[in-house]
Amino acid sequence: MSKDYYQTLGVSKDATQDEIKKAFRKLAHQYHPDKAGGSEAKFKEINEAYQVLSNPEKRQKYDQFGSTFEQMGGWGNANWEDVMQGFRQGFREKGFDFGGGGFSGFSFDLGDIFSEFLGGGGAQGRTKVSRSSRGRDFEAVLDIDFNEAVFGGEKIIKLEKFDKCSHCQGNRAEPGTSIIQCKKCGGAGQIIKDRQTILGMMRSQSICLQCHGEGSLPKQNCKVCKGDGMERRVKKIKVNIPAGISDGETIRLQNQGEISEDLRNYGDLYVHVRARNHYKFKRQGDDIYSNEPISFTQAALGDKIRVDTIDGKVDLKVLAGTASGTVFKLKKKGVPHLRFYGRGDHY
Repeated sequence: MSKDYYQTLGVSKDATQDEIKKAFRKLAHQYHPDKAGGSEAKFKEINEAYQVLSNPEKRQKYDQFGSTFEQMGGWGNANWEDVMQGFRQGFREKGFDFGGGGFSGFSFDLGDIFSEFLGGGGAQGRTKVSRSSRGRDFEAVLDIDFNEAVFGGEKIIKLEKFDKCSHCQGNRAEPGTSIIQCKKCGGAGQIIKDRQTILGMMRSQSICLQCHGEGSLPKQNCKVCKGDGMERRVKKIKVNIPAGISDGETIRLQNQGEISEDLRNYGDLYVHVRARNHYKFKRQGDDIYSNEPISFTQAALGDKIRVDTIDGKVDLKVLAGTASGTVFKLKKKGVPHLRFYGRGDHY
């Protein structure tokens, strides 16, 4: 029966790699055999699911063929003649002559050649598993008033998000204790296994579950983050509001999102701006509109009146015979342009 790896990790079928890693890390900590309440069987099941879903190629084959895809020799629906042609070319590059197409007359390490074709490489020259990733982006909504949208300003917002542990500063170790090399993987961050198959010696590798691919681990886990290196914290973040921003626009703050699992990179923070309306002014783009009541006498004979603008009161000359609904333009008394120099007008 095909196993449901997505259900094992508790993620959806369209889960991102970051979501899969987080789910695995959480479950691995929960069911680690060395912990109270841990389960070796469950731990192995979680690891099996993660080894498939964390590998884009294996995940694609799993989605297509189910958990039995590896029993197909890892070839999926590949054309066997194309595969053999690739092997023949590889053998020739090794200096072997097929002659009549046979393999007799020489000896070779089939596992080594297959390893090259499958991208496995040798054990020598391997480096620690790279788990560098980008932290999760974060979103927030910021309410500002009409004048803040026009002239800009500075606001402080509070966010609760995952960040480096405040106690160990992301070191994962209790302050004053050391970081040691992982004994299980010898500092490589991965476990390499060779197994004999009908095609020769095949090599596989997987992330070391003891150090989670880091190659090292704390001698004593931090008492606050329990060795995760991160914790959920409330952070105060300063947001600079540019003059002329409109309701519904978004401000991007680089590296102000959540920290990545390897504690090296942050995601971004996207602040969605909601600007409140003004009791008198109406904004359309970078222009401002308002109404000013005048008396019949002022309209008939003309007058000079004081009108409100975003810069304060200014004098406006009303000509004699002005009809109701007449529009006057006050040049460059509107909203500053956000992306180029100058201002809109006030009507």
